[in-house]
Amino acid sequence: MNGEPTARPLPEGRYGRQRTPMMKQSTGRWIAGVLVAVACVLVAYVAYVNLGSEPITAETIGYSERPGDAMEVTFRVTRDDPGKPAVCIVRVRNATGEEGGRKEVLVPPGDDGRPLRTVIKSVGRPVAGNVFGCSYSVPEYLSRGERPTG
Repeated sequence: MNGEPTARPLPEGRYGRQRTPMMKQSTGRWIAGVLVAVACVLVAYVAYVNLGSEPITAETIGYSERPGDAMEVTFRVTRDDPGKPAVCIVRVRNATGEEGGRKEVLVPPGDDGRPLRTVIKSVGRPVAGNVFGCSYSVPEYLSRGERPTG
């Protein structure tokens, strides 16, 4: 005996097979592949949510001043489901750019593309009007045709 310890193979039935360096590499590659696939799915989902088309959009067609610090705003709504009612928030702005008034406008189900008009009373003289945004979440008081109190 030359004094060096010798490596004896372990009994396979008791401890399982010994891993070879090649098995460790293939496991690492498999895990890396799964992580890359999960990352790709997450990136695709985020892109779809952030860059996909909106379910409802509005375009301001025009606005015109009315007597008594009021303004008529004309707009058009496009929806992915014209059979559902929607609500749009329309607002007017004064010369300094501040919001002078706003109004929730019910967009009834039906044909998209026809112009809608509303008159908004303003605090001070309005100089511009636009649609702030639209949603399918119609407040209950709008769907019943009642005015809010308070």
